[in-house]
Amino acid sequence: MSDADEVVLVDAAGRPSGRMDRRRVHSDRTPRHLAFSLYLLDDRDRVLATRRALTKRTWPGVWTNTCCGHPRPGEAGPDAVRRRLGEELGLTVTGLRCVLPDFSYRAVDAGGIVENELCPTFVGRLAGPGAEPDPDPDEVMQWAWVDLTDLALAARSAPFAFSPWAAAQLPLLAPSAERSLEGAAR
Repeated sequence: MSDADEVVLVDAAGRPSGRMDRRRVHSDRTPRHLAFSLYLLDDRDRVLATRRALTKRTWPGVWTNTCCGHPRPGEAGPDAVRRRLGEELGLTVTGLRCVLPDFSYRAVDAGGIVENELCPTFVGRLAGPGAEPDPDPDEVMQWAWVDLTDLALAARSAPFAFSPWAAAQLPLLAPSAERSLEGAAR
């Protein structure tokens, strides 16, 4: 089995505890494993939101962060982020930093597939001003540059239209959006 097709399993403390074939890891009994999320900002501080392809096995057609994926065994998180951003959207990132190193979630989609991930969350800047995404249609069906506060408000207002990880991450990334919504709800 090749490292290119494996994900890193992790224990409750987030320590590597094994490997599993990426195509087999997501099921109704998904073991906890390592993933990542990226929120890419442009020169106007807008985030690139993407809509998952309808052919995705989990949460097809929902809006989400710029890209996400799984580091391969021995691959550093930032290297995995750069690899997947290039594969999914044909873009490169600068100023990459991990802003939610301990983000973790478990969610079950409508088909019964479980996501169970330790998912460090990164923010970075689009390299090359004016670069436009060239999405892989098997990964991304639509994209938009959106104000982070507006995106967080949308996820809070209609969480069913977003991936569960993005709906949980966005309030942590855009606390001003949370405050605005709480004020509006009063």
